[in-house]
Amino acid sequence: MRRIALYAGSFDPVTNGHLDVVRQAVRLADRLVLAIGVHPGKAPLFPFETRLAMLSETCGPIAKAAGVELACVTFDDLVVSLARREDATILIRGLRDTTDFDYEMQMAGMNGTMAPGVQTVFLPAAPAVRPITATLVRQIAGMGGDITPFVPASVASRLKAKFAGKTGS
Repeated sequence: MRRIALYAGSFDPVTNGHLDVVRQAVRLADRLVLAIGVHPGKAPLFPFETRLAMLSETCGPIAKAAGVELACVTFDDLVVSLARREDATILIRGLRDTTDFDYEMQMAGMNGTMAPGVQTVFLPAAPAVRPITATLVRQIAGMGGDITPFVPASVASRLKAKFAGKTGS
């Protein structure tokens, strides 16, 4: 039986923390589905097409090196519904700290009730990437700060282009 794992998030933008989770996840699955949640009420920095491209270009080489099939998709419903459509039996969740743990435990409980055949697997972030959040990366980039330690080079280029001409206070 193929092991299919699903890692869902906003990926707005893709960070080195996301890559850390992907590096761990490819050791657990034969196929990894990276899923961008698209919510009409939220205004992301990057459109989903750009986020899909960032995921493919940054995570594709990681999956290829591990011999794992990679798929990048979008969804606008429950993650467990997407897991069923993708035949995923593993939900990947990255944990940075106890705040993440408390929230993710609640989500795992709810998802486990709705989809008992889908197991949530928590992957701890490496110490070097624990403080990284996409929200902080967006804020630093928006104020003209150096985001190169926090995101892949191709993502840093996109962020710099997005905020070109804007300066911090």
